[in-house]
Amino acid sequence: MRRGRALSGSFAPPGDKSITHRALLFGALAGGMTRVTGANRGEDCARTAAAAKALGAAVETTSDGWRIEGTAGRLSQPASAIDCGNSGTTLRLTAGTVAARALDVHFTGDVSLSRRPMRRIAEPLVAMGATVEGQGEACTPPLRVRGARLRAIDYVLPMASAQVAGCTLLAGLAADGVTRVTLPGPARDHTERMLPAFGIALECDALAGGGRRVSVRGGQALAATDVRVPGDFSAAAFLLAAAACEPGARVTARGVNLNPTRTAFLEVLVEMGAEVRVANQRLETGEPSGDVTVSGPESLRAFDVPAAWLPRMIDEAPAWAIVAAAARGTSRLTGASELRVKESDRIATLAAGLAAVGVETEEHADGLAITGGRARGGGSIETRHDHRVAMAFAVLGARLEQPLAFDDVSSVPTSYPAFFDTLAALGAEVVHVSERA
Repeated sequence: MRRGRALSGSFAPPGDKSITHRALLFGALAGGMTRVTGANRGEDCARTAAAAKALGAAVETTSDGWRIEGTAGRLSQPASAIDCGNSGTTLRLTAGTVAARALDVHFTGDVSLSRRPMRRIAEPLVAMGATVEGQGEACTPPLRVRGARLRAIDYVLPMASAQVAGCTLLAGLAADGVTRVTLPGPARDHTERMLPAFGIALECDALAGGGRRVSVRGGQALAATDVRVPGDFSAAAFLLAAAACEPGARVTARGVNLNPTRTAFLEVLVEMGAEVRVANQRLETGEPSGDVTVSGPESLRAFDVPAAWLPRMIDEAPAWAIVAAAARGTSRLTGASELRVKESDRIATLAAGLAAVGVETEEHADGLAITGGRARGGGSIETRHDHRVAMAFAVLGARLEQPLAFDDVSSVPTSYPAFFDTLAALGAEVVHVSERA
C-alpha cells in the first residue's frame, strides 16, 4: 500500500457481522422463512450459515444475503463436526443454541480459533446442565457440547462480554424457568435488540456503571422475520481512521451501524481533533444507523482512551493504534487485556508492526502507549493472520510515501471481502504481489 492522494469519497461498508451472525442463527431456530438482506458475506458469517444448515435449517444464498427456512426449534444432529473457521462468534453462539437440545456437537476451527479460550462459555452452559469439553484449562477448541434439558440460572459474567451473554441467553430460551444474565459493564446489546423482532419477550434493566441485567423465560418460540442488516461499524472504522490521519482527507461511510455500544471510536476521533459528522439517522431492525463523515485535521493530538470506553471499541483498537501513530504526543490504551486473546495477540502484533515502521511504542500487559511521529514506509508487516491488524496497517500504508508490504492479507475477507478495492477507490495505491510478477 502506498499513498496516492488524500483519501476522499464515500463507501458502503459490508453488512454488520454481529447482526448477520445472529439473524442466521435466530432464523434457524424460528418457524417459517427469515430473509436476511444487506448481510455480511465474509467468511466468518458464511461459517454461521453453514452451521445453521448443518443443524437442519434450509439455507439459501441470495444476491445480498440469505433466506433461512427455520426448524421451529427442532434442530438436527449434524453429520460431522461444525467447522467454525476463524469465527469465535459462530462457535460461541451456536454452542449456546445446541446446549439445550439432545445433540452431541463437535466444533472445530482454524489454528487461530483453536488458541482462543472457551472456558467463559463453558461455565454457564455446564451450570445449566450441559456438558462442554475442550482442550486444557482454557477449554480451547476443538470443543464438544452435549446438550440436555437445561435449568435456568442467574449468571453474573466475570467480564462484560456480549458473546458470553448471547450464548447464555440462547441456551436460556430452551431452559426451564427464567435465565438472568448480568453484565458488569457496557457491552454490545445486539442479541437483546434482535430477539424481540423474532417474537421473544425479554427484560433488560440498566445497572450502575453501564452494566445491565437481561432476563428471558424459557419455552418461547421464535417466529421468522425479515432482517435488514446495517453496515458494519468495525469494518468502516479503518477507512474512517485513514481519513482522520490525513490533513484534507474526507471519507463518508454510508448506512453504518451507530449502536452506542459500538461507537466509542468516534468519540476518540473527536477528542483527537478529527471532525466527525453524522447524518441520515434511522433504524434498521432495532439498530440505529446513519452516514458518518470523518475529515482529517491539520494535526491530531494525543489522547488516553479511558478504560471504561474500551468495551465499546474493542474491535476498533487496531484502528485507534494507527490514529495514535499519526498524533502529536503519546496516546495510551489500558484495560485491554482482552486483546491478547483475539485472532492474534493484538497488543503484541500491533506493537511489532508499529516498531517495523519506526513508531515508538511501549507494550504493556493490558495495552499500549504510542508516541506519534513520522512512520516510514519500505518495510514489511507481519499480520499473524489477523484481519483487523491487516486492515489497520493497510490504512497506515495509504499515507506513506514508500510502499508498505505485508506477509499475508488472506484473513481480510473473513470480515470485509472488498476492503482493498474500497481503499483503492478512495484514493490509495494498492498493488497486489501477483500484479508485480
